[in-house]
Amino acid sequence: MTLYLVRRFAAGILLLLALSMLVFFLLRLAPGDPISSYIDPMASMTEADMERLRQSLGLDQPLPFQYVYWLGEALSERSWTVPAEERATRAGSSRPVSARPCSSCSRARLPIIFGVIIGIVGAVRRDGPVDLTLAALSSLGVSSPAFLTSLVGLYVFSGVLQWAPAGGMQDPGMPFTVSGLLKHLALPALILAFGQTALIARYMRSSLLEVLHQDYIRTARAKGVPGRMVILKHAVRNALLPVVTLIGSTLGLAVGGAIFIESVFNWPGMGLLMVTAVEARDYPLIMGGTLVVGAWVILANIMTDVAYAFIDPRIKVG
Repeated sequence: MTLYLVRRFAAGILLLLALSMLVFFLLRLAPGDPISSYIDPMASMTEADMERLRQSLGLDQPLPFQYVYWLGEALSERSWTVPAEERATRAGSSRPVSARPCSSCSRARLPIIFGVIIGIVGAVRRDGPVDLTLAALSSLGVSSPAFLTSLVGLYVFSGVLQWAPAGGMQDPGMPFTVSGLLKHLALPALILAFGQTALIARYMRSSLLEVLHQDYIRTARAKGVPGRMVILKHAVRNALLPVVTLIGSTLGLAVGGAIFIESVFNWPGMGLLMVTAVEARDYPLIMGGTLVVGAWVILANIMTDVAYAFIDPRIKVG
């Protein structure tokens, strides 16, 4: 296991480097001058000033040297347009944002927990009213893209019902409070978890239904094992194997969905920060954000492979 983890992390680092190269050269293919978004359009700058600015940003160097320069800027968490304090706040390292206990954790845990539970209930109550209702909600969540779910949720729960704030992290003009933060976080977090929960629930239901028809399940029931023990101890554990693979992929998709949701709700997080960086053509910030997302996806896949060994001891990770 240790050797396997070392190999996977080494391969992950190489993959991140390849990803950063791809992003860098794609950005350089974009039309226009990179510094056009960096300078103040109202400021009068001579050609000499523009050239000095290009030199300070490394834009006068050949592409390989520019890549190394911008990679160093990204790894050192620098940015052309966003101040360091704002980047730290959005990344969650400052006090107000770090006080939100369910931001990144709930983003990963809530869909897994509720998706597995809903899938188990749907399989056990197959073709009943509960199963049909959950199946309808799951189909709605799977078929609805993140930006559409965000807009509909914003209109219904903030505009019509007025159950939740329309956006932001705090009420305007009000001091920071944890309760206010959670009130603003609840709707975007639930909308982000909705699609992932629906997908996991559908896979869990299908996988559990298949396991429930296996011979060893019928044998356990014939021996008089209580139905709850058959489900939880024997069936669910084996049904989780294909679901774990799906969970690994949805953890990466959560980051992409957060970009749309944070843009709709004006939530000052990493997703909105990436949108700002792309609009401003802030190369170091774009590369840094890409590396963070790529590292999260790679780590999620490694965790998925390791989870196989704990769910099924017969599986040897190698």
